[in-house]
Amino acid sequence: MAEELAGNGQKKKKAFMIVGVIVVIGLIAGYLYSGYRKTHVSTDDAFIDGNIHTISARISGTVKSLYVNSNQQVKKDDLLVDLDPQDYRSRSEAARANLELQRAILRQAERELKRAKALFESKTNSADRYDKAVSTQEIAVSQVKLAEEQLRQAELNLSYTVLRAPADGYATKIAILTGNHIQAGQLLMAIVSLENLTVVANYKETELGRIRPGQEVRLKVDAYPDKVFTGKVDSIMAGTGVSFSLFPAENATGNYVKVVQRIPIKIVLDPGADKDHVLRIGMSVEPTVLAK
Repeated sequence: MAEELAGNGQKKKKAFMIVGVIVVIGLIAGYLYSGYRKTHVSTDDAFIDGNIHTISARISGTVKSLYVNSNQQVKKDDLLVDLDPQDYRSRSEAARANLELQRAILRQAERELKRAKALFESKTNSADRYDKAVSTQEIAVSQVKLAEEQLRQAELNLSYTVLRAPADGYATKIAILTGNHIQAGQLLMAIVSLENLTVVANYKETELGRIRPGQEVRLKVDAYPDKVFTGKVDSIMAGTGVSFSLFPAENATGNYVKVVQRIPIKIVLDPGADKDHVLRIGMSVEPTVLAK
């Protein structure tokens, strides 16, 4: 019996020791995790942002040629779309002919003015005829200026029949086909640049005190869980996200409930962090700011 009691005592002692070790390990782990959280500020409310160039028509017309396919890589100034230029070329030629006509009329008015002035000074012509010649010459000058502006606009519209890529990137959201008639301002496609990508991370206002521009950031993307990207905190937005929403919150009521706000932080990727351009705009990101 005594041996049995002694055995139970040993078991209880071992159990207490095991519990004690577990508690100590838990306390140490909690302390280390607390220290980690103070120097590593993370959020899962973040996404990749970048430049999206929308391509729209500045004039109406018919699509003559489409030079790109969806998700095709393009370089700056590459041809994207040609609109049928016939109508605009005809208008340009008509404007050029009208300018030549107005210049001819101006030359004639200047000659008439010169003769009228000479006759007026020799007192063989009336002041009314001289004044009329002056007015005719001034009108001719104005008509030439108007014709020059009309030609400039006609040539400008002709140049708008050719659409080129504004930057390096990938053509996407193509909304036209060859032969389609488009209107001025109509969205044709978008050019998505994968250079200089940034991350917009929405951090809680309670975490903002530990974040400063220039701090290092480690980024994990859902699409590539085994890969870690690096970057730096670029700037902190001058307001909460809700302040810039379409319908900002109205708190001037008796039913106010305090909600922890989130403030967007801009993170820039380090040079070469995405050299293979595997990241895409809109991807979910989990950034960790090293707030040391």
